[in-house]
Amino acid sequence: MALAIASTIRRLLAKTGAKFNSLASRLILAAAVWTMIGLAAGGFLLSDAFVSAVRDNFDTGLQVDLDGMIAAAEPDPHGQVALQERFLNRRFARVYSGHYWQILPAQPGAPVQISPSLFDKTIKLEGHPGGDGQIWATAAGPDNQHLRVLARRVSFPISATAKPDDSRAYTFVVASDLSVVEREIADFNDTLIWSFAVLLVGLVLAVFVQVRVGLMPLRRVSEALTRIRSGAAQRLEGKFPAEIAPLAGELNSLIEHSAEVVGRARTHVSNLAHFLKTPLTVLVSEAEANPGPLANTVRRQVGVMRRQVDHYLTRARTAGAVNVLGSRTQLAPVLENLARVLRRIHAERGTAIEVDCPSTLYFRGERQDLEEMAGNLMDNACKWAAARVLVRAAKEEGAFFTLVVEDDGPGLAAADRERVLERGERLDETVPGSGLGLSIVREISKLYRGGVELGEGALGGLCVRLRLPSVG
Repeated sequence: MALAIASTIRRLLAKTGAKFNSLASRLILAAAVWTMIGLAAGGFLLSDAFVSAVRDNFDTGLQVDLDGMIAAAEPDPHGQVALQERFLNRRFARVYSGHYWQILPAQPGAPVQISPSLFDKTIKLEGHPGGDGQIWATAAGPDNQHLRVLARRVSFPISATAKPDDSRAYTFVVASDLSVVEREIADFNDTLIWSFAVLLVGLVLAVFVQVRVGLMPLRRVSEALTRIRSGAAQRLEGKFPAEIAPLAGELNSLIEHSAEVVGRARTHVSNLAHFLKTPLTVLVSEAEANPGPLANTVRRQVGVMRRQVDHYLTRARTAGAVNVLGSRTQLAPVLENLARVLRRIHAERGTAIEVDCPSTLYFRGERQDLEEMAGNLMDNACKWAAARVLVRAAKEEGAFFTLVVEDDGPGLAAADRERVLERGERLDETVPGSGLGLSIVREISKLYRGGVELGEGALGGLCVRLRLPSVG
């Protein structure tokens, strides 16, 4: 029974998705084990008390029957004894009823008196009580019955003789079938087992509900952290119990501190970028003012330094932004703003920029990182496009979306795509730029566990697919 109940508990926990190394599972299993132990101990004590009470009551009935039998005995002057049947229990009149009496004379050879219920049988006792004492014993009865026996020796005076204090002894015996007691005990134990089993299941279910309800605030904290991590929320919101409220407050403080630290780091990065770019600009100006082989070398090395500074500062800034909890950015406004700015920049070429993006799409990250990636891709497409740039975004299965930027320009050979994407090489110096746009986009997207793919678009030019995490 215990194994069946434990198996039921395990299946119930499995169906509810509980793991056996979780706090809820430990509480439920511990409560179930202690409840089973407690109910088993209580059931054992209750059964033992019931058995004792039933047997005491059974023995009391035998004692009453024996006292009534002795009271119904009528001795004659010669020491013989006869019973008045009307004073005896009627159960002694039915054959093999399970209730019997007999009178055994102490005198050898004297006839034995038996109850009608014994018919032609007798109860055989091992030994006889001495004096006026009584004995409890068991014996085999008719029809293979197991009897509980009570016997007492009684002496009656003989007045027909001249001897003073002359008497004759008889052993009065009553017996009852123990199967009645055993059946009552078995019925009680069966009822007790099933009642306690139902009680155990009810208690375990109550504990299960109590644990689930009691741990609900922790699940709310977990769900709130998931929303913060996905960018759907900025902090833990809602009311929590007194035991959980300090934890929620500390987590909110930690989130705010993390955002503050990242903000200071970005400020330092921007200051560093400004500090580095100003001397580089001075070097370029001096090189242009003094042409020659040395000036050409300076300009080339300054260009390399600028690209490296832009690359690693962008990567450092983005790495900090990725670790900020609760960041999310609506995609459509960013793409529309970038398209508006690029239309003005490339107004002389008359490049048409089309944006197709659902308003419900959100990027799980910082706005400036999205602007950095999308801006590089769209600006690069506008530089190479003949007349048209197409930008579209769509949600993927799971927690990602795809941003596709393609143009109708000359495109890029398959052999050159990896060089441009991996190492940021410039294949055409006639187009302005540092050549690190695609490489920077690739680095930032990798930090967000995304990626970039280059291919041939439907418009005939280059098609760039940018995969980034989404909210919801």
